[in-house]
Amino acid sequence: MKFLDKKLILFDLDGTLIDSVPDLSLAVNHMLSSLGKSEFEEETIRHWVGNGAKTLVERALSGYEEIDKHLDPSYGEKALDIFLTFYAHNLSRSTYAYPHVVTTLWALKNSGFTLAIITNKPYCFIAPILKELKMDILFDYCIGGDSLQEKKPHPLPLIHVCETLNIPKEHAVMIGDSKNDILAAQKAEISSIAVTYGYNYNEEIGTYSPDKIVDNFADILALLDTKK
Repeated sequence: MKFLDKKLILFDLDGTLIDSVPDLSLAVNHMLSSLGKSEFEEETIRHWVGNGAKTLVERALSGYEEIDKHLDPSYGEKALDIFLTFYAHNLSRSTYAYPHVVTTLWALKNSGFTLAIITNKPYCFIAPILKELKMDILFDYCIGGDSLQEKKPHPLPLIHVCETLNIPKEHAVMIGDSKNDILAAQKAEISSIAVTYGYNYNEEIGTYSPDKIVDNFADILALLDTKK
């Protein structure tokens, strides 16, 4: 199956284009130690990433993927503020683009595709990270988890980007690493491509029936009409 009619490519950010877990982990553990709580290994925190900063912090405070129902909201807000403040000053210590991401994005850009980012990460962090990784000029539009009233897996962010860029959803494809990306695409009736690396809560991404699955980011090129 190829996607020969696509013009707009919607990308998830964390876990798809970049691995930001090392820096997120650093910020989470700074938050926990500031509150006198035990820190966690990076690999444990990796399984909590993907639903935005607030959920990540609440999972860390709960010590598990399932958030403690008795977590004090004011305590959670205090923790979130500590996390965000620290993370804002440590966005790109160890964050990096996955193999073949930059060259593939340039190939798509040069082939005439419109590229956009739809992430659940807070919007204010997107541009600084992209600039640090020299990827900022590749994207026509970006929205974060706090840009709209809903975030992935809700379809609204995908529909919003298509409408904003005036490109019918039939000509768009969503590329991501987690169920949030695939479910959002399906609800929006947009095609989807899943990558097998990244963060998907120890679940096989194929469970959510994306239209295509790739192991290597560069394999995306073979699925799209790059000669138009």
